Amino acid sequence: SSISIRPRRHFEDVTAAVEELRDGLQDVLRDTWTNISLAITDVDVLLSQPEPTTRAGFLKYSRQITLDPNTANRRLLLSDGNRKVTFMNHEQSHPDHPDRFIYWCQVLSKESLTGRCYWEVEWRGKVYVAVSYKSISTTGTTFECLFGFNDKSWAFDCDTDRYEFLYNKTKTLVSRRPSSRVGVYLDHRAGVLSFYSVSDTMTLLHRVQTSFTQPLHAGVGLYDSGSTLEFIKPE
Repeated sequence: SSISIRPRRHFEDVTAAVEELRDGLQDVLRDTWTNISLAITDVDVLLSQPEPTTRAGFLKYSRQITLDPNTANRRLLLSDGNRKVTFMNHEQSHPDHPDRFIYWCQVLSKESLTGRCYWEVEWRGKVYVAVSYKSISTTGTTFECLFGFNDKSWAFDCDTDRYEFLYNKTKTLVSRRPSSRVGVYLDHRAGVLSFYSVSDTMTLLHRVQTSFTQPLHAGVGLYDSGSTLEFIKPE
């Protein structure tokens, strides 16, 4: 009997193929790791981007806000393209809707807010400038429906002589003189919510560092006859 020995050339071909496959896998892994590293770097940069320090910087993130008529309490009158809301002494003829605030004089924005957003409001009277999850209760008379008195909303209470920040029934007095224009800055991903007094300069009133688990909506609460609030069109 005889033993058949495969030519050396065959083994060289196999070795070359294995080496080529190894080199290809190394290239793929190297490219994949580079892409992952770049993605992580991009996220880190995004998360670490500082809050603007000038009004011009904030205005780069301006969002046009309009109010959702289906959420407006019947004591609230919407006007100016649903950018302005006024407290009325008599109920308006709003149709029934499951999203409507029944007891508290509140309204939510039509737009949901994620990412980095900024908007300004002009107010008069006694108002809450708020952000809220859409999942906030609207049908009851309890604090579960009131901006700032639950874990689904954050509210800035503007009055003629003082400011207060409210979250989950906890009030924080803000020792700043109220101004008629307030700017709101939201960085949803970073969990940052800031309120500013807007005049010739931007003055920080209150800043929140938290974790948002759902998209947010701008909210307004009016609690006195003649109170009004208007969302300013982005410049």
